[in-house]
This record gives sequence, C-alpha cells and structure tokens, in this order.
Amino acid sequence: MSTYTAVTDGDRRAMLEAIGVSSIEDLFADIPAELRLGRELALPAGMTEQDVYEHLRELAARNRSAEDEITFLGAGMYDHYVPAVVDMLLSRSEFLTPYTPYQPEVSQGTLQAMFEYQTAICELTALPVSNASVYEGPSAVASAGYLARLANGRRRFVVSRGVHPHSRQTLETYAHGFGAEIVEVPLRDGVTDPQAWAGALDEDTAAAFVQQPNFLGAVEDVAPLAAAAPDGTVVVGAYDPIALGVLAPPGACGVHVAVGEGQGLGNRLDFGGPSFGFFAATDAYLRRMPGRIAGETVDADGRRGFVLTLQTREQHIRREKATSNICTAQALNALAGIVYLSWLGRRGLVELGELLLQRTAYARQRLGALDGVRALHDASVVREFALGLDVEGLEGVRRVIDRCAERGINPGFALGSELPEHPDGLLVAITEQRSRADIDRLAEALGAALAAEPRPQGVAA
Repeated sequence: MSTYTAVTDGDRRAMLEAIGVSSIEDLFADIPAELRLGRELALPAGMTEQDVYEHLRELAARNRSAEDEITFLGAGMYDHYVPAVVDMLLSRSEFLTPYTPYQPEVSQGTLQAMFEYQTAICELTALPVSNASVYEGPSAVASAGYLARLANGRRRFVVSRGVHPHSRQTLETYAHGFGAEIVEVPLRDGVTDPQAWAGALDEDTAAAFVQQPNFLGAVEDVAPLAAAAPDGTVVVGAYDPIALGVLAPPGACGVHVAVGEGQGLGNRLDFGGPSFGFFAATDAYLRRMPGRIAGETVDADGRRGFVLTLQTREQHIRREKATSNICTAQALNALAGIVYLSWLGRRGLVELGELLLQRTAYARQRLGALDGVRALHDASVVREFALGLDVEGLEGVRRVIDRCAERGINPGFALGSELPEHPDGLLVAITEQRSRADIDRLAEALGAALAAEPRPQGVAA
C-alpha cells in the first residue's frame, strides 16, 4: 500500500510550467477582480481530533429528534418504527460498501436486492415495471414529467394543488429546463376540483399529476381524474406507500406512472434524509424510465442470476434519448425498503394501514372537539389530516407549536409555510408509534397552547 504524499512546491511548479502559466493566480485571471475574495478565508484555527469531537457533540446536543419528543410532524416524512432486522442487514459489508454493480459476476447480492425491491414495488403499485429507485419523492415526480415529455412531445403539465409543494417546485425547475408550461388545478373541499381538472386538460397535456393521499391528507378519487385525461397524456400518481395497505393501488385506478417518497419504508427521519424515491409504470414506459432496472436471467450453466438490464442515464446512452442523469439507485435506502416490506408482509401492511385509520380517526375527533380548532376539510383521510386554528395566521400557529414543544410535543406542520391560503393551518400526522395516550397528551398540550393565544379579530374566545 503506497503512502499518500501531499503535492510539493516542486510539483506545483512543474504543473504550472506544463500548463504554461507562471503562478496559481494566473489560473484565475479571467475572473473579474471584484468577484474575487482578495484575502485568506476567514476560518477558525484548527483543533485537535478530541476538540473537534467535543465541539460536534455540543452542536448535536442542540438538536431534538423524534426520539426526544412525541412528534406528530409529517408532511411527507414520517416517524415509523424501524425493526432491528433493517439495520442488521444494511450493515453487512456486501450491501454497505459497494458502489455501483457494473460487474454482475461480483455484484449478485446487490443486483438481487434491486430485483427483489422492484418486485415489491410492482406488487405494491399493481404496475408491471419498476426501476431500482431514484433519489427521493420530489425528483421522482419531476422525472415522471420528463418521461412524459419524451414520450409524447407535448409541453403542458397539469398539476393538482394537492401535490406536495416540494414536488411541485422540483417539477417547475425541471419544466423550465425543457420549456414546459405548468397549469395548477385548485382544491375544493380538500381534494382536487374535478371540474377545474377536466377544464385544464387538453390535447397538448404531456402529463397530469395527482397525489394520493394529497398534501392535506385527503383521499383523492383517483380513477375519474385519470379517466379524464386525453389519450396520450401520462397520468402520474404520487403515492404514500404505507397508505397502499388500505387504498386502491395506482394500477387499478388508471395511473400510468406511480411515484413517491419511500422514507416511511424502513428509513428513519435522520434530519430529512437520505431516503429513496420509488418509480413504477406501465409496460409502455419501460424503456423511458429513469435510473436503472435490474433483471433476472440464467448464466451459461443455467443458474439463476441478475444483471443490470436497462439504464436510461445519459452516461450510458445518447443524451437526446436519456431520461435522466441520475447517478445512483439509492440502493442502500431502497434495500431498507424491501427488508421492511418483507418483515411487514402483505397482511402486516394491511394491518398497519387499518391501525393508522383507527388512530387517525380518534385523533381527528379528539382534536376537532377542542375550542379554537376546526377541520379544514371533511374528506376521508388515512394517516394525516389538516386543522385550522383560531390564531393570528402563520405566526400564531408557530407560537402554538413552540408552546407544545415546551411540553415535549411536536403538534404538526405549519401549513402556511407552504400553502399561503391556509395561514392558520396545522397538518397532523399519525404513525403506529403514536398511541391513544400520546394523542390525548397532544390534545391537552394543544388546548393549553391555544388558550394562551390571542384570538383573531372577529373570533369569539
């Protein structure tokens, strides 16, 4: 094993001479002087390893995790229980350390894990093909838009307001790059307005996007929304995979491409990531799916084996034919997803969904009975629901959240931070880790926090 040696002054002089400049400063001559810093970086003095460890420990102690409080925070990322078997398998070196499985003869474990993951996603979504995952939920939504743009050459995206704001923002960023127009359809009574949806669709619609359940937690009637799309329009459904234990799968509702955030499947919150996005589709879009697809085959001796069957990355095929430049399958996080689903099993996923339905119904009723609380909609929900608080807008909601935090409870997500039309909204999420006793504690804390908050003008105390 060779010893690492830093570049010497002689090495630098030789490289500068080879390039044809006299100094390192000459390399930056084309950058205007007013854009250069003109001084050394203002960095603190170096510390010993032990001092760095102590400093980082102090910084980490300022954070609060879902294990430090009773959290009802959701909005796309959820505090589900992660069984010990997930970490046990993920920590095995054959899964933890490999990079990309270009050589199938030495990557059978990784390739099989991808294949098994794809199979589970196909079963979950009732769609025939799945890739080996993408970065996360919003990029999966945006990648579906690009797939549609390539598939039909159209230039309009029709997007329900109920799609997660981060997904809509990511799609907007992608759309700007290839000149697509985005038309947003409003919600009515908590769900996508069917008349506005039908009116927004036309023959130039590349893709139509709906989320199930939507960002307000409401269950959408997906089938008629999908049926309203013109021929050739790609219907994209962004799904909560946990909710698929009790909801009709996208493949049974006329959805062509199903995407979503997989964090809830065996991945902890971990300060918002990393996680993985799932991506499944009908056969018609197999060759346009982003990322990678692992396939099953037999070797020269007739033994079962696995290979990378398809890659639509621009590193592998002509750029104009590529669907994305995604450079990872998020394989480790996706492996956590398949381990979790295998641990849970078909019946377990249904039982989990039923448990969430029961506890969410209890929480919705319990909190809705509080003085100063009202439902933002009456639509059916699975594990998340939106409330309106009688407070002075977003700042009032934030003060309520802070008061609840003092009692060790995070009551939910301030909707006004993403949806200005609901400045006094609170999105409450339930997982199997939140018991009825936890919900009762939330009701007590929320009631006390609201009692300390001045009511808006025109609202009786």
